Amino acid sequence: MPFKPSLASVLPRTEPARLSEARWRPGVDAPPASAPFHSEIFASGSEASGAGLALALAHDALTSPGEGGVGEDTRHVLWVQDRKAMQLNGRPCVAGLPPDLRHRLIHVAAATPEDALFALEEGLKCRDFACVIGEIAGNPRALSFTASRRLSLTAERHGVRLWLVRLDADPDLSSARMRWQARAAPSLPPRWNAAAPGTATWHAELFRARAYPPGEWMLSDENGTLHIRHPKPVVVNAAITPDLGHLARPTIGQSLAARARA
Repeated sequence: MPFKPSLASVLPRTEPARLSEARWRPGVDAPPASAPFHSEIFASGSEASGAGLALALAHDALTSPGEGGVGEDTRHVLWVQDRKAMQLNGRPCVAGLPPDLRHRLIHVAAATPEDALFALEEGLKCRDFACVIGEIAGNPRALSFTASRRLSLTAERHGVRLWLVRLDADPDLSSARMRWQARAAPSLPPRWNAAAPGTATWHAELFRARAYPPGEWMLSDENGTLHIRHPKPVVVNAAITPDLGHLARPTIGQSLAARARA
């Protein structure tokens, strides 16, 4: 059976000095001063976890507090898909988007990866866009390191951020500033209706970043806010826990049953 290397073995090792840097956190590290301009998210084409996490990260960056307080970016959002990505995950459902994004989404259906890359680069040049989200399936030849570098430079030059979802793709060379591996995770049961769907939850692994060390999180999008879901500790209720302290007493060579009969 052929050996498939892990993400950590494919990419360069993190320098020891970076291990002391603060870990990434949603909301706090998303303002324009620290958010990267070019990010990639690798996900399976059999689930919509990649697009969901990209949308959550974009929404988190657009609604996070900046230097002047809370300032939401209300410009339009460009979403580009190539044909294979649309076949795998379908087009964006407007009803499933956050309410503040439904009226300002522009969708581009590209026939080929080359057309998708062209639309992404042209969208990054338009300052009327708050951000650009892209979905490209596989590892097309057009998405080379040179093409990735063009996207990074264009995004940084014009100040428009890109989240590029790579469906069923291997982590090849890229100039993306942050690279994620995402997969769907079980949602917590709703509080009031157990039959209702839970909030979207992802297992997200940050395996490459210029400003943060690698890490893994359980991210959940609840009420339009991205946050880290911590496991709930199991708390034993002392009021209903039986007190077994009376059994822990010396028996002086006799069993508890013998002392009870005495």
